[in-house]
Amino acid sequence: MQSYLFSDAISMALMNSDYDFEVHNSSYPGDTAELCRLFTPYALLMEVTSYMPWKLEERLAIRNKVKQQVPDCKIVLIVDENSEKMLAREVAQAKKNGLIDNFIYGSVSSAYLSAVIDTL
Repeated sequence: MQSYLFSDAISMALMNSDYDFEVHNSSYPGDTAELCRLFTPYALLMEVTSYMPWKLEERLAIRNKVKQQVPDCKIVLIVDENSEKMLAREVAQAKKNGLIDNFIYGSVSSAYLSAVIDTL
Protein backbone atom coordinates (compact mmCIF):
# COMPACT_ATOMS: atom_id res chain seq x y z
CA MET A 1 0.00 0.00 0.00
CA GLN A 2 1.19 3.49 -0.73
CA SER A 3 0.16 4.80 2.70
CA TYR A 4 1.26 2.99 5.85
CA LEU A 5 -1.87 4.27 7.57
CA PHE A 6 -4.05 2.70 4.85
CA SER A 7 -2.02 -0.50 5.01
CA ASP A 8 -2.36 -0.71 8.78
CA ALA A 9 -6.09 -0.02 8.60
CA ILE A 10 -6.60 -2.84 6.09
CA SER A 11 -4.42 -5.20 8.11
CA MET A 12 -6.33 -4.47 11.31
CA ALA A 13 -9.68 -4.80 9.54
CA LEU A 14 -8.73 -8.23 8.20
CA MET A 15 -7.23 -9.46 11.48
CA ASN A 16 -10.23 -8.24 13.49
CA SER A 17 -12.81 -9.65 11.10
CA ASP A 18 -14.96 -12.72 11.70
CA TYR A 19 -12.66 -14.64 9.35
CA ASP A 20 -9.40 -16.35 10.17
CA PHE A 21 -6.89 -14.23 8.25
CA GLU A 22 -3.16 -14.10 8.89
CA VAL A 23 -1.79 -10.82 7.54
CA HIS A 24 1.78 -10.08 6.41
CA ASN A 25 2.72 -6.62 5.21
CA SER A 26 5.40 -5.85 2.67
CA SER A 27 7.35 -2.67 3.39
CA TYR A 28 8.44 -2.18 -0.20
CA PRO A 29 6.83 -3.37 -3.46
CA GLY A 30 10.08 -5.05 -4.48
CA ASP A 31 9.86 -7.32 -1.42
CA THR A 32 6.33 -8.52 -2.13
CA ALA A 33 7.17 -11.51 -4.35
CA GLU A 34 9.79 -12.76 -1.90
CA LEU A 35 7.38 -12.41 1.02
CA CYS A 36 4.81 -14.40 -0.95
CA ARG A 37 7.37 -17.12 -1.60
CA LEU A 38 8.06 -17.39 2.12
CA PHE A 39 4.45 -17.38 3.34
CA THR A 40 2.54 -18.94 0.39
CA PRO A 41 -0.47 -16.63 0.70
CA TYR A 42 -4.06 -17.41 -0.14
CA ALA A 43 -4.54 -13.85 -1.41
CA LEU A 44 -2.38 -10.85 -2.20
CA LEU A 45 -3.89 -7.39 -1.84
CA MET A 46 -2.13 -4.52 -3.59
CA GLU A 47 -3.13 -0.88 -3.88
CA VAL A 48 -2.98 0.65 -7.35
CA THR A 49 -2.37 4.37 -7.91
CA SER A 50 -1.15 6.53 -10.75
CA TYR A 51 2.22 6.96 -8.99
CA MET A 52 5.30 4.74 -9.12
CA PRO A 53 5.82 2.10 -7.79
CA TRP A 54 2.09 1.52 -7.32
CA LYS A 55 1.08 1.79 -10.99
CA LEU A 56 -1.04 -0.93 -12.56
CA GLU A 57 1.79 -2.14 -14.81
CA GLU A 58 4.10 -2.54 -11.82
CA ARG A 59 1.42 -4.35 -9.83
CA LEU A 60 0.81 -6.74 -12.73
CA ALA A 61 4.56 -7.42 -12.90
CA ILE A 62 4.50 -8.38 -9.21
CA ARG A 63 1.41 -10.48 -9.93
CA ASN A 64 3.36 -12.39 -12.59
CA LYS A 65 6.24 -13.12 -10.21
CA VAL A 66 3.91 -14.24 -7.44
CA LYS A 67 1.87 -16.47 -9.76
CA GLN A 68 5.08 -18.21 -10.87
CA GLN A 69 5.88 -19.05 -7.25
CA VAL A 70 2.37 -19.49 -5.84
CA PRO A 71 0.01 -20.27 -8.76
CA ASP A 72 -3.10 -20.54 -6.55
CA CYS A 73 -2.60 -17.15 -4.89
CA LYS A 74 -5.59 -14.86 -5.50
CA ILE A 75 -4.68 -11.36 -6.67
CA VAL A 76 -6.86 -8.47 -5.47
CA LEU A 77 -6.20 -4.85 -6.40
CA ILE A 78 -7.48 -1.91 -4.38
CA VAL A 79 -8.12 1.35 -6.22
CA ASP A 80 -9.63 4.70 -5.24
CA GLU A 81 -12.58 5.00 -7.60
CA ASN A 82 -13.19 8.64 -6.66
CA SER A 83 -9.79 10.21 -7.35
CA GLU A 84 -8.57 7.63 -9.89
CA LYS A 85 -11.60 7.16 -12.17
CA MET A 86 -9.67 6.15 -15.31
CA LEU A 87 -7.40 3.87 -13.32
CA ALA A 88 -10.45 2.25 -11.69
CA ARG A 89 -11.72 1.42 -15.19
CA GLU A 90 -8.34 -0.06 -16.14
CA VAL A 91 -8.35 -2.21 -13.00
CA ALA A 92 -11.88 -3.41 -13.77
CA GLN A 93 -10.70 -4.29 -17.28
CA ALA A 94 -7.80 -6.27 -15.80
CA LYS A 95 -10.40 -8.30 -13.92
CA LYS A 96 -12.42 -8.83 -17.10
CA ASN A 97 -9.25 -9.93 -18.90
CA GLY A 98 -8.51 -12.50 -16.19
CA LEU A 99 -5.30 -10.82 -15.03
CA ILE A 100 -6.55 -10.44 -11.46
CA ASP A 101 -9.05 -12.37 -9.38
CA ASN A 102 -10.92 -9.35 -8.03
CA PHE A 103 -10.69 -5.66 -7.27
CA ILE A 104 -11.98 -3.54 -4.42
CA TYR A 105 -12.75 0.15 -4.35
CA GLY A 106 -11.02 2.01 -1.56
CA SER A 107 -14.34 3.29 -0.23
CA VAL A 108 -15.77 -0.12 0.76
CA SER A 109 -16.30 -1.10 4.37
CA SER A 110 -13.90 -3.36 6.18
CA ALA A 111 -16.68 -5.95 6.55
CA TYR A 112 -17.18 -6.00 2.79
CA LEU A 113 -13.43 -6.25 2.14
CA SER A 114 -13.13 -9.21 4.53
CA ALA A 115 -16.13 -10.97 2.98
CA VAL A 116 -14.77 -10.56 -0.54
CA ILE A 117 -11.38 -11.95 0.43
CA ASP A 118 -13.05 -14.87 2.20
CA THR A 119 -15.13 -15.76 -0.87
CA LEU A 120 -12.29 -15.89 -3.40
